[in-house]
Amino acid sequence: MDVLKKNPGNERMVQISKLVQQGAKAFLRREYLYVSAFVFVIAALIAATPLFAPNVSLNWQTSVAFILGGLASAIAGYIGMSIATRANSRTTQGAVDGGLKGALSVAVSGGSVMGMSVVGVSLLGLCIVYVMFNGVPEIVNGYAMGASLVALFARSGGGIFTKGADMGADLVGKVEAGIPEDDPRNPAVIADNVGDNVG
Repeated sequence: MDVLKKNPGNERMVQISKLVQQGAKAFLRREYLYVSAFVFVIAALIAATPLFAPNVSLNWQTSVAFILGGLASAIAGYIGMSIATRANSRTTQGAVDGGLKGALSVAVSGGSVMGMSVVGVSLLGLCIVYVMFNGVPEIVNGYAMGASLVALFARSGGGIFTKGADMGADLVGKVEAGIPEDDPRNPAVIADNVGDNVG
């Protein structure tokens, strides 16, 4: 992890970064709690499909693949969120130390971790499902549906949180307290920064 070897900045930057990390982890825990309940309900419906529609090729194996797809998507999201929140202060320190080139180097490295984790975890999960169930297309489709469903909920939930935190921070800061946007004196700025990461 080249990103984690970079200088995280001064004590204040590290402190703010840790607050953003804690907020992002709290968001993910809450989001995954609700999404997992929904995934298990859908998986139960998929497993019960042969009872109501015997001609449909969905079964318990598709249901297991659906859960594995959702799990793979959640793991990729957690890895990406974890590295993104750690890369923030390091990108800022990279700008201080090396200007635009230093900041861009850290930012691209942090972003590439997310891309590679999505591809790596997804392919690993797909290979496991393919080997477990002998490559039956309907079962592999269950894996894809599970991964897509969790990704959709993560994207939607993150977007809603982002906009809510942004509007809340702006209203409290500008309207009520009369301080500029993204001012460190506004405690809601931490929620706004968490929203920027989860959205």
